[in-house]
Amino acid sequence: MFSSLLGSGKMDAKDLNSGPISVLITESQFAQRFREYLERERVLDVCHRVQKLLDGTVALPVLGEKLTERHLQELRESLPPEKTCTLTWVQNPIPSKAARVQSPARKLCRELQHLVSASGGRWSDELEDDLPCSWQRHGDLILLSENSFRATLWKELGPELWETVASALGARRIAKRGRISPDGVRSPTVTLLLGQDGWVEHVDNGIRYMFDVTRCMFSPGNITEKLRVASLPCAGEVLVDLYAGIGYFTIPYLIHAGAAFVHACEWNPHAVEALRKNLELNGVQNRCQIHQGDNRQLELRDVANRVNLGLLPSSEEGWPIACQLLRKGTGGILHIHQNVESFPAKARLHSGHLEEQQLQQCPEQAVSKRQEDKTGQRNRRSPKDADIIDSGRETRAEWQKWAETTGMRIRVLLQQLHGKPWRTNILHIEPVKSYAPHVYHIVLDMECRPLS
Repeated sequence: MFSSLLGSGKMDAKDLNSGPISVLITESQFAQRFREYLERERVLDVCHRVQKLLDGTVALPVLGEKLTERHLQELRESLPPEKTCTLTWVQNPIPSKAARVQSPARKLCRELQHLVSASGGRWSDELEDDLPCSWQRHGDLILLSENSFRATLWKELGPELWETVASALGARRIAKRGRISPDGVRSPTVTLLLGQDGWVEHVDNGIRYMFDVTRCMFSPGNITEKLRVASLPCAGEVLVDLYAGIGYFTIPYLIHAGAAFVHACEWNPHAVEALRKNLELNGVQNRCQIHQGDNRQLELRDVANRVNLGLLPSSEEGWPIACQLLRKGTGGILHIHQNVESFPAKARLHSGHLEEQQLQQCPEQAVSKRQEDKTGQRNRRSPKDADIIDSGRETRAEWQKWAETTGMRIRVLLQQLHGKPWRTNILHIEPVKSYAPHVYHIVLDMECRPLS
């Protein structure tokens, strides 16, 4: 975990809001220049400390909801050609001195101590351990994690408990998350504890999203991928978003990437309701058609320059329909999300069998595949994400092998669909975040073209 590079900070986690924050990583000689730029643009997070990492680089905390691709591009252009900077996020950041004095978590602990005492109860280590170390804020609503407020005493305090929590954290509504429901539409099991409804508004990169936290998912950890999508050259293109949700990627494609039209597929009716609101909220409702229901039954074909497959842990069920959607005359690009296991021994074993498997399943394309590998190697960029800085060469090799296997399978699907050979080319492999030990959320940009 990248956060281990930042040190412990010599601070009790219960006294701080220790949720993940976005940071920019750069070399020490450029840190002051970056800091002045971020302050001037008002995207420096002054509530957390700038920190020097063990490898000599510097982490500058930034306001993820205000940082845009333009900021990243201007900072990178200010560096020498061989240098770069990286946007990532860290767990357990160290608060600045000013933030430490007014820590919301410390205030919450103090207010709850008073409430328990006034109710005739006794404060204990068990209760303190049961307080949240972090939470999500959506306007006036605080979303608590599922592993907080589980002690029996909290239930005895009734509504006054949540009123106290809201007051301490500067909110009007309180909700608490549970596990994701295994209902096929990834509905969150969120309970509204204080307030009339769960509708909130969130702003990312200038885009407004409205959704009901009790019925729809929202992942702040995908901010880097949303910024990357916003910078893709999609002017004049038709895109299909097979798993649109509330519009996490649909709307950045329309507003920032310049897509001419998007077909958005979603089968969760609550997400569809939010998606309609968000398209109207951002003024792009006339450039998007929503297809509600199972995307495997989608009747569209031969329409897309790009297809976005943003489903975890795997979008594999959507690969056949994605191939059907690509324009058969010119092909297009697939953006394939996947949780990839990265076990070094598995990577070494897999590499020995990949070419043999390709020859068995698709012998007529073996020669063209070797030629594509040479071209793809030049086009590929190394994954950049300090959150997985210790992943090592073998982890990246595992991503590469998964991408090559995926390319082979996509070629087979396209040939079966159209009756003629296609070529695939790995344009880019983007690490988004660590999902679990040895499991990483990555995005594969795969170019697919028919062979003449």
